[in-house]
Amino acid sequence: MTGVSERKSRNRVDSGRFASHIAPSAQLPYNFCRFDAGGLAAAPAATFVRNLPLMSQLTILEYPDPRLRTKAQPVVVFDAALQALIDAMFETMYAAPGIGLAATQVNVHKQLLVLDVSEEKNRPLVLVNPRIVAQDGSQTYQEGCLSVPGIYADVDRADRITVEALDRNGQPQQIEAEGLLAVCIQHEMDHLVGKLFVDYLSPLKRDLVRRKLEKQRRSAAQA
Repeated sequence: MTGVSERKSRNRVDSGRFASHIAPSAQLPYNFCRFDAGGLAAAPAATFVRNLPLMSQLTILEYPDPRLRTKAQPVVVFDAALQALIDAMFETMYAAPGIGLAATQVNVHKQLLVLDVSEEKNRPLVLVNPRIVAQDGSQTYQEGCLSVPGIYADVDRADRITVEALDRNGQPQQIEAEGLLAVCIQHEMDHLVGKLFVDYLSPLKRDLVRRKLEKQRRSAAQA
């Protein structure tokens, strides 16, 4: 997610509401990033990373780029190319700055997430081929996304989740997450199936978001 999100009540609230500005004190460093999920040919991670210098920052796709709708495929090879991709994703996420990034957002259509919700940015977490095996409770955060810059909306998600995944070396791990970490994981996992947080809005509000972003891009191009 881009920017930060404020934790609301665990009771359900209107998930269609969105705002373009929130107070800095109410923001959480959510950068659930952009991964090209569709338009360009989905090159294998090895091909993608081969042309990148180690630890280079990656380009994040922005809504409504159709590549963000690409469904990610499982990771089956844990090689040096994958390690370089993971490192580059972390650098991109930290520089954004953000707390989560999905490979889909950088046009690598693999089931891969990097996250770090710590204030010190010293607790990196890699989830490969993640799946939620249990969930409980409900919480609402005002989420944002680097793929949808400047837009925030209340989204209801599970408060506690159990996730099974592989680590960066292909070893199995189980994560018990709640609060912000649970929100971040669920938001990033949405990217892996081609879903963005704006999909929780009404069609009318999604159209308003699209037009707002188009206006922002035109203004940036003229600056």
